[in-house]
Amino acid sequence: MKLLFDFFPVLLFFLVYKFYGSIPPEFIHSFNPFLPLTLKAGNHADAIFLATAVAIVASFLQVAIYWLWHRRFETIHLVSLGLITLFGGATLAFHDPLFIKWKPTILNWLFAIAFLFSQAFGRRTLVERMMSHAITVPSIIWRRLNMGWIVFFALSGCLNIWVAYNYSQDIWVDFKMFGMLGLSIIFIIGQAFYLARFMQDPSEDNQEM
Repeated sequence: MKLLFDFFPVLLFFLVYKFYGSIPPEFIHSFNPFLPLTLKAGNHADAIFLATAVAIVASFLQVAIYWLWHRRFETIHLVSLGLITLFGGATLAFHDPLFIKWKPTILNWLFAIAFLFSQAFGRRTLVERMMSHAITVPSIIWRRLNMGWIVFFALSGCLNIWVAYNYSQDIWVDFKMFGMLGLSIIFIIGQAFYLARFMQDPSEDNQEM
């Protein structure tokens, strides 16, 4: 459920882009007074701009809903909101989709830098801080896993921008939705299998006692 909530703006971005031609003209035109460009119903070239505008609004809603539920902010939501407002705003202002295509890359690289910083200077890595309350493994395993996330975020950022520059916009949108999400799920599953090798079975502790 949390994964779906985290991908809520991305999902809306994808749906608006894919079904732009089926969206009632009244809904599309209602955005025009708030945008620095004029959207035309049925014009597929405008799909990326409406999708971007909807994703910005969805990101604000995501942060607001999370605060209402938990009375605190999630760092990843705030960072994503700042980036989509900056890069999405630039896409709308300059009528250039390239800005929004860079947003996932910058987000992934920022995460890679944050995890790398914790690896180099922190007493505990970010992975250990996030997961040690539920799982106990040796410190060296946390550091290996943290390095894995650094590599994953760095490569994901590179892959996103490579797809953006070398393939059509339609393919990039599909990759943003299914490719990035699929890679994340695969990596998380791999992480779980890796951690399982080093987790101690509670029944063993009971037998020793």
